[in-house]
Amino acid sequence: MQNKIQFILIIRFSVLINLITMSKISAQPLQAVSNVDLNRYSGKWYEIASFPQRFQKGCHCTTATYTISEKGFVIVENRCNKGSVTGKESYIKGKAFIEAGSMNAKLKVQFFWPFRGKYWIIDLANDYSYAVVSHPNRKYLWILSRTSKIDIAIYQHTISRLIEKGLDVSKLQITEQI
Repeated sequence: MQNKIQFILIIRFSVLINLITMSKISAQPLQAVSNVDLNRYSGKWYEIASFPQRFQKGCHCTTATYTISEKGFVIVENRCNKGSVTGKESYIKGKAFIEAGSMNAKLKVQFFWPFRGKYWIIDLANDYSYAVVSHPNRKYLWILSRTSKIDIAIYQHTISRLIEKGLDVSKLQITEQI
């Protein structure tokens, strides 16, 4: 409970800074990280926080698992528990295709043919312990971690970098994890 209160206070403080700087920064194009090692990126990620999306409504304990396929694309498996942390598991499987020249930092994810959504890795820990994914229009955002909880100092530092990138962190919603 104390961690949740700290997260809320950090987000509220960040909103003020965000409002001051957002108008200047958001005019700049969003940048993806320079390079992603897909072998290191593969595996299970826990959603720490995200911008609410209708396709994730009611989700708790959200995870994403990435596996490199033999055919050169990435298999994406998203799971969550609907309604509560003990709710029924919801599952969807898709594919992610690497954008040429992006050094694996920009992908296009497809859950329903022929539709593909942009999936840009805009922040990534050197040790691949956390990542941040967005869309160039800044309307989507996911903070991911290799563990179900993230250190508050790392989260706060991540929030600061997101503000610098022109993202409206006031829209972030903490994902309940076990």
